[in-house]
Amino acid sequence: MGIQRIESVTYTVDDLDTNVRFFTDFGLTPISQSQDRAVFQTRIRQTLILDAAARPDLPPPVENGPTLREIVWGVDTPAELDRLAEKAGAAGEGVRRTVDRTGFGVGLTLVGETGPEHEPPRISNKSGYVVRVNRALESVGPVRPIRMCHVALNIPKEGREEAVAFYTDLLEFIPTDVVKPMGTFMRVEGDADQHNFLLCHRPDRAGVNHVSYEVNGFDDVIEGGNHMIERGWQEARKLGRHTVGSNVFRFVHAPCGGRVELAADMDRIDDSYGTRVHETTPPHHIWTLRTNRDRGE
Repeated sequence: MGIQRIESVTYTVDDLDTNVRFFTDFGLTPISQSQDRAVFQTRIRQTLILDAAARPDLPPPVENGPTLREIVWGVDTPAELDRLAEKAGAAGEGVRRTVDRTGFGVGLTLVGETGPEHEPPRISNKSGYVVRVNRALESVGPVRPIRMCHVALNIPKEGREEAVAFYTDLLEFIPTDVVKPMGTFMRVEGDADQHNFLLCHRPDRAGVNHVSYEVNGFDDVIEGGNHMIERGWQEARKLGRHTVGSNVFRFVHAPCGGRVELAADMDRIDDSYGTRVHETTPPHHIWTLRTNRDRGE
């Protein structure tokens, strides 16, 4: 089966304390913290690493300031790990490391424990389909992201074919939607999400775009975003639903670089989906939240 999921992401940051506060507010579980490093986990035990000190084992950053330095992908068996590491030229103990065509660090390791089972989504009512009786809803409470579901990176337009080929040819990512003016959406063999990875060349520069975290449902996207605003963080994009992937989203600017996304209800696909090529860029969203204030009323 090959690659199953994102196993960890590593950022280099300037202000460790600010980043720790951000991801604590965001709902990740703190695992450890020292003077120069903090480690958090999602509910399925993927790892977020924040480094305030130099990391000689990682390639140089692709952009100035705080940014993402490495994505480590979890592979299902030792044999598959050896095979993919050899194809990609990745070496090392524990985590096999290499560098992609843009300069981002790429790691391969055995997939870790997945953590507890996911909780079911909230049940809802509509006329003719009533499933919640004599039961009022309350706030979802503290929102705790289930998992990192995808990462989006910005890459230069020049060399974009080679940048994509590193992942599709060497790591065997599956291209799902190729948007010629914008970028390539890909998934890994072991996951049914419409995409786990996006290389976006529309901004024509290298850097982190966002890391997306799946939460339990629509209410969690709204309440999780509201909580981040209440804690003083800056929303990057209004509540909406994407066109490609169909997930509900909210984005928040992150002090580690780029943005984080709260996501729910993404399309799941199988091999029959194939690779869909778009000559023009689909609309970014099916809808976003609008009010009369948007028209100056």
